[in-house]
Amino acid sequence: MKRPAPRPPLRFSTQTLLLQLGVVLLVVLLSGAVHAWLTYERLGREAENQALTLARTVASDPAVRREVLAISREAGTPPASVLLAGPLMAVAEGARTRTGALFVVITDETGLRLAHPDAERLGEKVSTDPSEALAGKEVTTRNTGTLGPSAGAKVPVFAPDSDTVVGEVSVGYSTESIVQSLARDIMPIALTAAGSLLAGALASFLLRRRLQRLTLGLEPEEISTLVHDQVAVLQGVDDGVIGVSADGRISVFNAAAQRLLGQPDLTGTPWEEAPVPEQLKVLTRPDAAEADAVEVIAGARVLVASARKALHRREDLGWVVMLRDRTELQHLTRQLDAVGTMSTALRAQRHEFANQLHTIAGFMSIGQHQQARDYLARLAATGPLKFPVDQAELLQDPYLQAFIGAKGVEADERGVTLRIGPETLVRGQVTEPQDVTTVLGNLIDNAVNAAVAGSAADRWVEVELLDEPGPDGGTLHVVVADSGDGLAPETAAGGAEAVFAEGFTTAARPARAGGGQGLGLALARQLARRRGGDVRVLEPGTPGGPGAVFMATLPRTTADLPGKDKPIGKDSFAGNDSFVGKDSFIGKDNDV
Repeated sequence: MKRPAPRPPLRFSTQTLLLQLGVVLLVVLLSGAVHAWLTYERLGREAENQALTLARTVASDPAVRREVLAISREAGTPPASVLLAGPLMAVAEGARTRTGALFVVITDETGLRLAHPDAERLGEKVSTDPSEALAGKEVTTRNTGTLGPSAGAKVPVFAPDSDTVVGEVSVGYSTESIVQSLARDIMPIALTAAGSLLAGALASFLLRRRLQRLTLGLEPEEISTLVHDQVAVLQGVDDGVIGVSADGRISVFNAAAQRLLGQPDLTGTPWEEAPVPEQLKVLTRPDAAEADAVEVIAGARVLVASARKALHRREDLGWVVMLRDRTELQHLTRQLDAVGTMSTALRAQRHEFANQLHTIAGFMSIGQHQQARDYLARLAATGPLKFPVDQAELLQDPYLQAFIGAKGVEADERGVTLRIGPETLVRGQVTEPQDVTTVLGNLIDNAVNAAVAGSAADRWVEVELLDEPGPDGGTLHVVVADSGDGLAPETAAGGAEAVFAEGFTTAARPARAGGGQGLGLALARQLARRRGGDVRVLEPGTPGGPGAVFMATLPRTTADLPGKDKPIGKDSFAGNDSFVGKDSFIGKDNDV
């Protein structure tokens, strides 16, 4: 026999709703029951007080006191017919009729009834204990007698002009009338309870709806699993993840984002007030395209940022901003470009080197030893390989020789002459090639681009380098000029600082998103400033040439070579004929 499929468990929101309804119902029932009980007790106490007041009134009547004393003095109790027609019966029945009491009973000092609503009970012993009243005490009672349950009072009857107890008056109100009064009073209670139950049910339903909306319809187990997965994913990836909720606050800021942006955990901070690059905030604006990615410089890092809208069942959850670190890739790309350029140059000059060897071998074979020596001397002066860089012999550092030589090959292919300025003097050795490559390579590349785009027929780029010794390492000063048309007039009018803004480019075509354009100068300046130096514009240039002149200062990037004395004299960078003095290419005697 096939077993029926088990019923799926109730959803957490449904369980919560049922539990809340149960709690509300229980509270309403308990509150109604307690209120009804308190109302019943109040009505009972009011009946007792009313009975006590009536009993006192009857017991204090002088005629009642005289008549009860007279009957008490007789040898026996008068017959029921006499008592029925007597004055005590008239007083008791009159009081009962006027007040609506269940009974008004008068007894003698032994507890025999002298007045009673039921004539057949006259002369009999009362059904409840009269001893306390006959002892001179007033008492209130709730008990069941011959006429049914009642709430009443017993008051002693004293002889006239004496404290002698000669009888007692017992007055009672039916508890059925109390219940009827309670039934009349309970209607507001019932309506209040029903209203409370309805309000509680409505509040529970609204709370269920809100709970479903806040939890996106997920069960607690699913939420717990999501939290564990989120922590594992967000803290386990190298990419930075920033979550911006629909109300504009940062909801996620993982460890990678903190590391890449150099910020502490910004969770809970308003997104528009967060200390993050403005380009990231632009990505989350309503008019931003989700497919666009931008390159952002944060400190010394180059980041690629993209943003995606987060939706769940058509509900807007905000934005997710992704950050990827491209700093190492940028550095590696520049190094590979330099190596590739140098490899191309070496392959192009391989035949020249072979020809030089054949020439030397020819001289030796015909016995022209002196000519061979002279030829070798010329090769030793210029190097076995010749890069297309004017005055390259001014560079003594092998790293600068190789790098600028490779840039010279690259510039030569584009019809631009790369030359070393006459004031160049680098007596130390480069110790931070990565930072020098980034700054110097950016300046030369921009200058070559400007020279190619310029209107001058003679296209050139001139680089002057000078190192200045220091206790913590030498400072490398770099000045780069070109034959281009200079900075745009509107850029130059703004103080030329706009060229260092992220995204600024002079390329003819607009920068491609994520392509690395518009970041070179900004990255170069940040790297220089991180080392305590700077990159700035010395001359904005003029249309028709010469072009703009940039200067970079890179502290702690060179080291003294052993055995070299490097005084700071009048002919050095710090002297009168300084690097930017009258004899430099920026001075009056230079064509720049």
